[in-house]
Amino acid sequence: MVYKRVDGRAFDEMREIKAEVGVVPRAFGSARFSFGSTTAIAAVYGPRQLHPQHLQDPQKALLRCYYDLASFSVAERKKPGPTRRSYEISKVTEWALAPVVMLENFPNAVIDVFIIITQADASTRCAGINAAALALAHAGVPMKELVSSVSVGKIDKQLVVDVCKEEESYEEGEGATDIPMAFLSESGKISLLQLDGKISPEELKKAIALGKKAAKKVYQEQIKALKKVKE
Repeated sequence: MVYKRVDGRAFDEMREIKAEVGVVPRAFGSARFSFGSTTAIAAVYGPRQLHPQHLQDPQKALLRCYYDLASFSVAERKKPGPTRRSYEISKVTEWALAPVVMLENFPNAVIDVFIIITQADASTRCAGINAAALALAHAGVPMKELVSSVSVGKIDKQLVVDVCKEEESYEEGEGATDIPMAFLSESGKISLLQLDGKISPEELKKAIALGKKAAKKVYQEQIKALKKVKE
């Protein structure tokens, strides 16, 4: 049996992408990014002096990311406050963004990035990373390049781009494998690669190639959003 996507998309087709900056007026920089109904809002505060002083690094700024789901973002209301999962995603978001942010320009400082998922339909960490990268750029934080993130899944035996919730929960045949990934826009280097499920080395290579191609489309939408600010 050949797997057919629940929403009729082609295997390498993403959901509709929407990107916008300047959505949180009081932040240094902010952005909204969506894959279909999955929507993330990111707000950046800093660079600013880090307190308490014993946490300061005279060589570079500290990048801190805070990811969480809004209580109303999922079908079954989530208990307010961060969870173990949100702490994990906060940390991998930091790792995904850190290679491009020129932290050495701001010794003893901190850059805080807050990411809230207002609607969750899978690929939330990818949407959050895309929103965060946009918000950092909108804040004027010096960056070597942008970061663009997308998920690739293996549903039964089929590789697909931008997994939705129904696909993430697929249980027939070989089940579902989810692979969130992030790429640097100019060098093409991978700054995030996680794997939840089972996949062969050869399939993983194909998944990364699919992800890199899709990430270029994400990057194009990120650039469009930033250019609108200058118009």
